[in-house]
Amino acid sequence: MNWDRIEGNWILAKAKIKEQWGKLTDEHLDKISGKRDQLIGGIQECYGCHKDEADRQVKDWEERNHDVFAETAAAVKKYVGIARQ
Repeated sequence: MNWDRIEGNWILAKAKIKEQWGKLTDEHLDKISGKRDQLIGGIQECYGCHKDEADRQVKDWEERNHDVFAETAAAVKKYVGIARQ
């Protein structure tokens, strides 16, 4: 998954992340701010798991949510294209 898309659409991503990892606080999410490595660290901290386990969870989440962010990216590209005309 392209994490530039996650950073660019952080409001949607935060909601999806909060659904998956409810123990992450708003403070954690602000620190994460769309950074994959920060998300893994937050999961480790809140859930007490090893880095490999947190990474596996993020990979699973990425696979389940790929379409959401791909659609958003396509909509943004379309909008930007319209705005430039």
